[in-house]
Amino acid sequence: MPINITMPALSPTMEEGTLAKWHVKEGDSVSSGDVIAEIETDKATMEVEAVDEGTIGKILVSEGSENVKVNAVIAVLLEEGESASDIDEAAPAPTTEAPKTEAPKDEPKADAEEPKAEEKSKDTPKAPSSSSDAKPPPEPLPAPKSDGKRVFASPLARRLAKDAGIDLAAVSGSGPKGRVIKADIEKAKKDGVSTKPGTAPATGAPLAAGLGKNQVLAMYEEGTYDIVPNDGMRKTVAARLTESKQTVPHFYLTLDCNIDALMKAREEINAAAPKDKDGKPGYKLSVNDFIMKAWAIALQQVPKANATWAGDSILYHHRSDVAVAVAVPGGLFTPVVKSCDTKSLRQISDEVKDLATRARSKKLAPHEYQGGASAVSNLGMYGIKHFGAVINPPHGTILAVGAGEERVYAEKGQIKTGSFMTVTLSCDHRSVDGALGAEVLAAFKKLIETPVMMLA
Repeated sequence: MPINITMPALSPTMEEGTLAKWHVKEGDSVSSGDVIAEIETDKATMEVEAVDEGTIGKILVSEGSENVKVNAVIAVLLEEGESASDIDEAAPAPTTEAPKTEAPKDEPKADAEEPKAEEKSKDTPKAPSSSSDAKPPPEPLPAPKSDGKRVFASPLARRLAKDAGIDLAAVSGSGPKGRVIKADIEKAKKDGVSTKPGTAPATGAPLAAGLGKNQVLAMYEEGTYDIVPNDGMRKTVAARLTESKQTVPHFYLTLDCNIDALMKAREEINAAAPKDKDGKPGYKLSVNDFIMKAWAIALQQVPKANATWAGDSILYHHRSDVAVAVAVPGGLFTPVVKSCDTKSLRQISDEVKDLATRARSKKLAPHEYQGGASAVSNLGMYGIKHFGAVINPPHGTILAVGAGEERVYAEKGQIKTGSFMTVTLSCDHRSVDGALGAEVLAAFKKLIETPVMMLA
């Protein structure tokens, strides 16, 4: 019997993905372990291997198809002795979200542009649909004017009128057959018309959070912007950070670290690096490598701060698994350096470079960017002096690192100069209290200002 090849779940939270590329075509023979496709999630592009051997009988999802649900059938594999005629008997399940429902061709155009679903009366029956993306059923007729005539208006004009509190019946339409269009509403707002009872024009009103796309577009002139649809990564980043700021009680602790000794140690270690025949050093440590190491050790020295909130419990982690924020086109990755405190500076340097390189090409496996109790976000290379980072749940903390710069300071009555960097620790107050956060940040400061302690 034909075997259904389904969209795999590449991570515990994956619900859908994009079929980026097929490595096989219909009629190709495959064996167990052969790479047959590439699946793109919000975080990575991963290869899918065949589990059984046979012949690709039919490909049901084309390359580039988005929003393919986990466990949806993407292809059918024929076993030995089977033919394409057997596929119908297998009756594969739908592979992607159902196509959008189209309105009947003989439906009047005016009715296709009536109010949105939320404006319909509750007793209006809904048309059946197999997808959340399907268009709503034909909406009821618009409210009649005071003279008994229908008010014809485009959906955008209705939304603009609703936002501005304008009575559509009081607006003269300049569109086809007297339809009220966007320009008519804008003119009405400028010239002034009667408003609906109990409402006031929205002009000058503060903007509310969470505006929809059409509400935002209505505020700008057409042709003055480009619309770029958000991909899966950007949607995920937006959702997670919004959730973090709404549900995680952040508080912030800031201090300055003198990095004179760190800079000297880094210079000496890099100078001692072996060189190849072309004179290229075997390694080159960055300031961020020292920061990762110091923060990982600090979490071990103050183990209560190496914590994550888990609803009715707090997890206190044995290892210092520290994530590092990596900016990629259109989003952000936070790959995790496992047991960072036990690794040498050179090991940390090599691992961070490898993770960052593969993050930018979306080649990380889920286990490489999931987990960890804390993270480091360094914007010093961009000249940023100070910032507060948003915690990436379920992490309990994130350390934001600013640029190192020369500053004038006083010490025992003497004026001196030195290199300093400002760090800000964001804490989840549910798992890390103020005093605990201050303690772990003080431990970090001591390590970063005396880097030889990291090597002890």
